[in-house]
This record gives sequence, structure tokens and C-alpha cells, in this order.
Amino acid sequence: MIQDLHSHTYYSFCGADKPEDVVEAAIAGGIELLGITDHNYGIGNQRMDILFSTAPEIKNEYERTLVRYFDHINLIKEKYAGKIKILRGIEVGTVIQNRVPLPDSADISFFDYCLIEHVDHRENSVTGGDLFSYAKRCGCRAGVAHTDLFAHAEAIGVDPLDYFSRMADENIFWEMNVNLDTIHCGREHEYMLKFFEDEKQQEIIRKSGVRLSVGFDGHRIYDYKPERIADYCKKITDMGIKLAFEE
Repeated sequence: MIQDLHSHTYYSFCGADKPEDVVEAAIAGGIELLGITDHNYGIGNQRMDILFSTAPEIKNEYERTLVRYFDHINLIKEKYAGKIKILRGIEVGTVIQNRVPLPDSADISFFDYCLIEHVDHRENSVTGGDLFSYAKRCGCRAGVAHTDLFAHAEAIGVDPLDYFSRMADENIFWEMNVNLDTIHCGREHEYMLKFFEDEKQQEIIRKSGVRLSVGFDGHRIYDYKPERIADYCKKITDMGIKLAFEE
């Protein structure tokens, strides 16, 4: 199954397109499963001026805004049923700045999954580098977005096989971010390129049983390259590794 588990709409401050347009582009490109994963702070804060405001009287209403977003994506899921499978996801920022992290009270357990960012920014992340505790806090299935987890495991002194095996045991998947677009200035993630060249890393992932996902991390539909998603999904399955939502 061709799965793109990382996409953005106008709910993300960096996104530009209506959710329906993002879905239409995915259908046209042959994507079979699409996860819409807007940033929590775009959904929750709603406006840029609120995100960057330091005024004490500004209060976030995450409970209401998160549910409203989920309901919208759910309507789109129903609208396109039979043409493409839609998952209701959310990308969770953890960097300690402004109003980027989820408030402690914000519930995202009803989402199909979340993508957790910046686990490796230990000193500047609300996770403190502890993926497993934070994944439990999220309450839904979790994946790790655009992060070199081999380097992170080494930095915290954990054997990579043990780290990925624990991820598999706790049903946490690892994203291969294959973006290649203008908003990322044509930059590819080095950890992703290395993984597809490094047979030792591939063998560790196979042995651990952890699942991988592929995400284009799209922000503009005119940049979207669904053929790139299909290519990397095939590479992963040809390695004998299962995709995140593969049955």
C-alpha cells in the first residue's frame, strides 16, 4: 500500500492548501492511504499573532480547536471513502518556545496517530529526550517525525537494537521523511538517505520489528511528488520491513 503519513493543510501556519485539495492531489498521484498531520500549534493557536504573543490574557482553547479540526478531517475522510483512505493525524511540536508544545491538558488520544517532533532536542524539548514517556502522554499511536533515531540512541547511550525493539513493543513507528520541495529549500534529510544506503541499519530495523512510515511532509500541492512516496514505500517493503499501517 502506498502510504503518505505526513501532510499539511492551511491549518498549519506553514501550509497553504485546503484539506480537500491536498486529498485530491494525493488521489491523482495514486496514494492509497493519506495521513493529514497539521501542526498542533497551528490548530490550537489558530492565528500567528496568538502564537507569538506574550500577553498573559491570551488563553488557548485547545480542547475546542482540536476537536473542530478532527471533525473537519473526519468529514473529509467520509467524503472520499472508496477513493482513498484518510487517517486523522496531528504533528506535535515539542520545542520549548512560544506556544509550540501541546498544553499539558490538551487531549489528542482520539486521533488515529500523532507524529512527534524534536525528540532529539533533549535540552530544548518538553520530552527531555524521552520518547516513550511522551508517546504515552499523547495517548494515541505515535510516530517519530524527521529525526535521526540512530544518532539519538547513541547520544543517550542506548543500543540501537534495544531502542528500536522497545519502539516496536510500544507500537511506535519511525518516519522516513522524503520531502523534496521548495518550502524545505530542496533539502533532503541526511538520516533518511543514509538509512537507504546502510545495510547494517536496515538489518537492525528488520530485527527490531519496528515499522517505518513514509512522509512527503507536503506544504504546497504544486510541490507534491507522489511518485517519490511510491518509490520509497516499495524500497521499504522490498527490504522486508513493514509500513506503519500495513496489515
